[in-house]
Amino acid sequence: MSAQGTRATDAAKRAGIAHTLHEYAHDDRASLQAGGRGYALEAVDALGIDAGRVFKTIVVACDGRLGLAVVPADAEVDLKAAAAALGGRRVAIADPAEAERATGYVLGGISPLGTRRPLPVVLDASAAEYPTIHVSAGRRGLEIELAAADLVSLTRGRLAPVARRG
Repeated sequence: MSAQGTRATDAAKRAGIAHTLHEYAHDDRASLQAGGRGYALEAVDALGIDAGRVFKTIVVACDGRLGLAVVPADAEVDLKAAAAALGGRRVAIADPAEAERATGYVLGGISPLGTRRPLPVVLDASAAEYPTIHVSAGRRGLEIELAAADLVSLTRGRLAPVARRG
């Protein structure tokens, strides 16, 4: 299986940032709706890396505007913290169809890089604890590993504590 280019991988290449692609066989049963653990935790299991280094991209609606909250695979988005980080008052998880339309990616493959239209990005501050982190590279079964600072720079995002665990 060969890694096909995506808008996310193209964005990283164009920017000239150091990155590594990691491909794995995606299992359609990974979806939470199918009773699985979720797409990000599938990547954790498949790649054998710490769940704190794999980040999932959640599309949120903040005061009617969409944004991206990027949090560790084993965490949830703290909606109040995300609202504050995105400069709004109320945040909710966006409708899945709206998330796919806005990003141009399918659920489980939504990347903070190369979205169809630019969206504000907030990356959980825990990402700074690692030399590199993993995020979706734009399709299920493909992760891109890069420095958190490079992700923030490429997305014009910011670091903020927006994750909460159990």
